[in-house]
Amino acid sequence: MAAPDHLFNLRNHFYLGAFQSAINNSDIPNLPQEDAVERDCLVYRSYIALGSYQLVVNEIDDSAATPLQAVKLLALYLSNPDNKESTISSLKEWLADPAIGNNSTLRLIAGIIFMHEEDYNEALKHTNAGGTMELHALNVQIFLKMHRSDYAERQLRVMQQTDEDHTLTQLASAWLNLAVGGSKIQEAYLIFQDLSEKYPMTGLILNGKAVCCMHMGNFDEAETLLLEALNKDAKDPETLANLIVCSLHLGKSSSRYLSQLKLSYPHHILVKRATSAEDNFERAIQSVA
Repeated sequence: MAAPDHLFNLRNHFYLGAFQSAINNSDIPNLPQEDAVERDCLVYRSYIALGSYQLVVNEIDDSAATPLQAVKLLALYLSNPDNKESTISSLKEWLADPAIGNNSTLRLIAGIIFMHEEDYNEALKHTNAGGTMELHALNVQIFLKMHRSDYAERQLRVMQQTDEDHTLTQLASAWLNLAVGGSKIQEAYLIFQDLSEKYPMTGLILNGKAVCCMHMGNFDEAETLLLEALNKDAKDPETLANLIVCSLHLGKSSSRYLSQLKLSYPHHILVKRATSAEDNFERAIQSVA
């Protein structure tokens, strides 16, 4: 008989974006050492997702286990653009160390950081071997970023063979369905609907349902879902970005959402595109003035 999975609920809170719930429900007694380290990694990654980078940097000291050191690197990378070069340099040193380079959490964090850098080939060097459901799910995301839904589908099949009902398998299936489009959009919507019935509603699930609605042309329903997500987290970049798109389709002003996104996430792809369009427009105006 398999041993009970003490971290099952904590992992699901994290995977579905219920980061505060993950933190609040992390006091699990009598965990074996390996599980305790994984628990701490999930808690600190939840703090990172909530933007509390400095707390993570301050609390993880140099004597902590390799997975926790990797999580600290992620906090350093995200906390300050000036840290990026030194953080990536440290990351590459650790990955080259035969003693720790194959650690699954270190490889996962490497994949996340290189995906942020849009260096997808470098990310895949460390994630493609898989080994955990999170690594496979990250591979799906990377391949979709590369517009290679065929490779993403192969990764999803591996996940389905391992555990078809796993939350990450369900999410990866929804991501792939959204990328493929067409009749698959309805399947993606049903996955998010199923998750919303099983677990507390989160911004991630609401955004997933809303994006499906927009693909199907149901912009009023999408707006309702996105405003509910905004109530949960007024600064979430994906909610703001999706509200900008949804508002434009509804013929409503999106300027306030764009201003919020520019202030909080100046490097977001939508902000970059809007800024580029504004610059091109200014140049066009000047050329005919």
